[in-house]
This record gives sequence, C-alpha cells and structure tokens, in this order.
Amino acid sequence: MDGLTMDDQLDSVDFALAAYRADGEWQVQDIASPAFESVEALGHALRRLPEEAGAVALVAVDEDFFVIVRVQGPSTRVLLSDITAADEWELAQSALTFLGLPVFGDLDDEDVAPAGDLSLLADLGMEAMDLAVLIDDDDLYPDEMLSEVARSLGFGELFDDAVGLAPA
Repeated sequence: MDGLTMDDQLDSVDFALAAYRADGEWQVQDIASPAFESVEALGHALRRLPEEAGAVALVAVDEDFFVIVRVQGPSTRVLLSDITAADEWELAQSALTFLGLPVFGDLDDEDVAPAGDLSLLADLGMEAMDLAVLIDDDDLYPDEMLSEVARSLGFGELFDDAVGLAPA
C-alpha cells in the first residue's frame, strides 16, 4: 500500500450513498464517515435503513473504482469494480477480505477486473452481464457507471442530484 493515511483515503471518497425503498419509493441518502471505511461498516449502516428489497450502498473513490454493497436480512453481497485498487485503498482491501480473496500485490493496468457478485442487483433491474459490460467500459468514470446502475434500478435522477451529475 502507498503512504496514504486513513484520513487521506476518507477524503478521497467521491461519494458514499445509500439507496433503499420505503413505501414503494426509492430513497437516496449520504453515508457519513466512518460508515464507508470498510464493507463491514457499510453493511452495518445499511442495516439501519428500511429494507423492502434490501438497501444498497454505492461508493466511488478517487475517480478510480467503486464498491457496491447490498444487504438483505442477514445477507451481505459485495462488488468491487477493480481488484487493482486494493494495492492502495483500504476499502478495496476490505472488499477482497470480505469476499475471501487475497490482496494481490504488484498488479498492473492489464489486471483490472471486478471481484464479487455481479448479480447482486439482478432482481432490482441490473443484470450481471449488463453490469460486467458497464464495468469494462474504460471511457466511463465510476460516478458515471454508478449513475447508469442507479438509472437501471429506477433512481437515476435521485442519484444524479445527490452526486451533482448533470442529466444525460
């Protein structure tokens, strides 16, 4: 890992949002630090929200990678967009640890690959294959990818407003 302190890493979080359905409508709210320091902390924060279909955390870091965490009852599912991020970022490391995968050392740009459950949002409207294709698009930044995810799930406008993205 580089010499980034935890404070530097937390300051590099572009956004951390929770999305959940309450009374049949999507709600989006910020997740405050320290709840986005690890997958476990994100899961704990999500379990405090109403969960008609489970709550979802969408976290983008340093315009580099994202993590999606979904809780449904006792189940926690995770997707890390780029395994190479674990070389530098503790949140990415915690995702690999949660998934039971080693933190690979000395990875380069050709080793970029997602890790985790690509189907974690399938029942909400984002199929695994569509999510894989989205993650594989080198022209998109994590916030743009997550905006597409939010749009597929039905809360794109709420997401874009929360993170300050202009409508597509």
